Amino acid sequence: MIRPAQLSDLDAIAQMRALLWPDGSVEEHRRELETTLRTGRNGTLPMITFVAEVDGSPAGFLDVGLRSHADGCNPARPVGFIEGWFVAESFRGRGIGRELMQAAEDWSRAQGCKELASDTWIDHTDSQRAHEALGFEVVDRCVNYRKAL
Repeated sequence: MIRPAQLSDLDAIAQMRALLWPDGSVEEHRRELETTLRTGRNGTLPMITFVAEVDGSPAGFLDVGLRSHADGCNPARPVGFIEGWFVAESFRGRGIGRELMQAAEDWSRAQGCKELASDTWIDHTDSQRAHEALGFEVVDRCVNYRKAL
């Protein structure tokens, strides 16, 4: 079952977020998610978190929000953007990721979007294959640099 996340999902989703983005602590992810769930926003723009439930327990989540623009998309319109997408390893290969993405597509259409965008790290080939299997196309590849001053 796919549904909008609720405050009661905070701990489970924060744990999954920490697996997806290990640079942040579970508590940091919990605080950020709590703000989103309470306000329905990521900064000033709308955002929603969907949770996949299997036998009453969270098995995955997807964060989707509006962005004013995204690489490769029409700059004249806002775009739905996948901010985070995760299915617990033991539940992968069952179509849960596809169902979460369908919820994100439906939500984005309801916001007036004509396009949905996402990104992933260049070395996350499983994520790239999952995106491409669901109809996403690569629009750019980038190497980011920094220099301490």
